[in-house]
Amino acid sequence: MGVSGAGKSLIGPLLAERLGAAFEDADDHHLPENRAKLAAGIPLTDEDRRPWYAALRQVIIAHRAAGKRLVLACSALHSGLRAWLRGDDDESAICCILLESPRGALKARLEARSGHFMPATLLDSQLATLEITPDLFCVSNDREPQAVVQSILQHIS
Repeated sequence: MGVSGAGKSLIGPLLAERLGAAFEDADDHHLPENRAKLAAGIPLTDEDRRPWYAALRQVIIAHRAAGKRLVLACSALHSGLRAWLRGDDDESAICCILLESPRGALKARLEARSGHFMPATLLDSQLATLEITPDLFCVSNDREPQAVVQSILQHIS
C-alpha cells in the first residue's frame, strides 16, 4: 500500500511471485468515473472510493474462497479504507505493508511515467490523506526491488 508512485505495482508482483500468490492491482478495478476524476486532478472522496473498495473486498473474498493467497497493490491511505478491505476479518488476516519513499522520489516517479491516469499534481493530496497507524509494516522503497521484497518476506514469515 501507499501513495501513487510508492512502487506498489513494481514490488507487488515480485512479492506475489516469491509467495506463490496471486497479484491484483487495485487500479485495475477503478470505476471509469473515478479514473476520469483523478485524471482531471480531482482527489477522490471516501464516497467515491466506497464502491471501488467494495469491489476490492470481493476480490479478497474470492481469492480466499479459492484457497489462494493474494497480494493486492492498493493505496489504502487511511485506517477507514483499510477497515473496508478487512471487512469482518480478524486483524491478522490481512497484512498492510506501507511502501515509503521521500516526496522527491515519489514526485520524480510520477512525472516520469506516461499513460497513467494519476497525475503528479495529486501527490500532496495523497500524502496529506496518508495515515500511518501501528498496524502497518513500513518498508523503505529506496533500494533494489528484490531487497525491498526480502524485507517484506522477513516481516511476514
